[in-house]
Amino acid sequence: MRALALVPFIVQAIVIILDEYVFHIKRGLPKWERIGHPLDTLSVLACLAFVLLMPYEASLIKYYVMVAIFSCLLVTKDEFVHKHHCPAAEHWLHAILFVNHSILLLAMGLMWPKIHGQKVFEWLPSSEILIPFLWIQAAFAGLFFLYQMIYWNFVYTPLQSHETDQ
Repeated sequence: MRALALVPFIVQAIVIILDEYVFHIKRGLPKWERIGHPLDTLSVLACLAFVLLMPYEASLIKYYVMVAIFSCLLVTKDEFVHKHHCPAAEHWLHAILFVNHSILLLAMGLMWPKIHGQKVFEWLPSSEILIPFLWIQAAFAGLFFLYQMIYWNFVYTPLQSHETDQ
């Protein structure tokens, strides 16, 4: 039961990898997506940093909620571009990502008091598991952000048609 709280992180990783390597690499990304996708990752990193670095206080919950809502809205921004570039299967993966994104950020928010020593949510794994798990998530998200920035903006050579479809 305790491991169920980790499932959204696993789902996120699997679906993002599928989206990246089955669809993005195949179709290429127009400029807006090459800029926007790293911003999405940065918004998740902001949530992870908040949970890991801010001591839990009930008065700070509203700030985490604001950062999480901003992240949930931000990840949907590219759908106006995606409708012109993505096949139906990629839209379906995006739908899974959107639903899972809010679940992931909710799970992260519930972990926040636990990793800062609060005796809450006994159904969650212990803080001895959650703290390294979240730091590993942050490290992977940071590496993915760097990959997105470097590969898509400095290594990738766009096809002419992608640039004109911005």
